[in-house]
Amino acid sequence: QVQLVESGGGLVQAGGSLRLSCASSGLFFGAYNMGWFRQAPGTERKFVAAINWSGSNTDYADFVKGRFTISRDNAKNTVYLQMNSLKPEDTAVYYCAADRQLMLSRIDNDYDYWGQGTQITVSS
Repeated sequence: QVQLVESGGGLVQAGGSLRLSCASSGLFFGAYNMGWFRQAPGTERKFVAAINWSGSNTDYADFVKGRFTISRDNAKNTVYLQMNSLKPEDTAVYYCAADRQLMLSRIDNDYDYWGQGTQITVSS
């Protein structure tokens, strides 16, 4: 049974930082590209960042470039999202997801497995 479990969410002031973690089990983590998506109330889920299976290639949505960093530790079966210079508009539920495709994807339907999400609230 595949599980992706996010942690590290919470309440932070604008300009602050948070680090999300997503621990996986039940899949060969090193064979999957990993992505982070977010969904604010009343909006569609949006791509945030993705990293390939080896960690050698990353992709970011324009609205997080220069502020967020995705990384992974295959020995720990974990992917991370370091979020700096947070803004109130970053408030959302953040989800990690696993994708078995060769190429990085920004499309949520391409991802095979999803975590339950973790809430990030950025106060102004």
